[in-house]
Amino acid sequence: MAEDRWISESLFDDAGLRTSYRATRILHESKTEHQHLLLFESPHFGKVLMLDGATQVTSADEFIYHEMMSHVPILAHGRAQNILIVGGGDCGIAEEVLKHDTVQRLTLVEIDASVVAFAKDYFPEFTRPVLSDPRFELVIGDGLSFVEQTERRFDVVIVDSTDPHGPGEVLFSEAFYRGVRKCLNPGGIMVTQSGVPFLQPRVVQNSVKAFRTLFVDGGCYVAAIPTYTGGHLAMGWATDDIALRNVSVEELTQRYERAERFPTRYWTPQVHRAAFALPRYIDELIAQP
Repeated sequence: MAEDRWISESLFDDAGLRTSYRATRILHESKTEHQHLLLFESPHFGKVLMLDGATQVTSADEFIYHEMMSHVPILAHGRAQNILIVGGGDCGIAEEVLKHDTVQRLTLVEIDASVVAFAKDYFPEFTRPVLSDPRFELVIGDGLSFVEQTERRFDVVIVDSTDPHGPGEVLFSEAFYRGVRKCLNPGGIMVTQSGVPFLQPRVVQNSVKAFRTLFVDGGCYVAAIPTYTGGHLAMGWATDDIALRNVSVEELTQRYERAERFPTRYWTPQVHRAAFALPRYIDELIAQP
């Protein structure tokens, strides 16, 4: 039997940190038009997907990221019908979004068609329910161009980007956030993947600074995701309705019950509300000019 391969994540090389996974089997490895894609099996984390040396999703803990990126904005909004996802070609977030019967249309814009094709083969638990849902629309294209050019308007925009390098870099730009603002309905919400504040302080700091120049309320909420090394992951939050970050546990519970209480493994009304209570070091980080 071949020796197991150890695979290191290189995302935090600048911080002098690498984490390694023991790969018992390489399921797929290729160089697409936009990025290097690697999928392997890990004894504890199950299927692990890396893009350009950065962990994107594992089958063991994907539910945390996908639930918090989806259910927080949709249930905070309370009446979201039209949703846009930029990135997220694995369809993990789309699968969570479509659990909400109130969603009438979900559009996913993914720059790399290879990611979607790959997910069909290796993450059918995400793609099968999404691609068969008549509410779902897939657009292969550039996210910045889409938000700048579309005439459509959305209640929630979810930015499921890679880290700010390669094809994902533009999704952290003020030009992109300005485009998102243009295509949001009044009272709409944008959420973003904004990095690990302990190891990527400038990512969340720069994102929130841009939000606050464009929206009435800009900030972040957090979740603890084991494979995103370094503590909490920040999820950027931007809206012109400041009340939406303060929806009560009682109201969130009622909205969840109206949504027929689909099963969750991380999100609860209490966790939702608490996610906006930031550790002091993150609060101070995003308060800096």
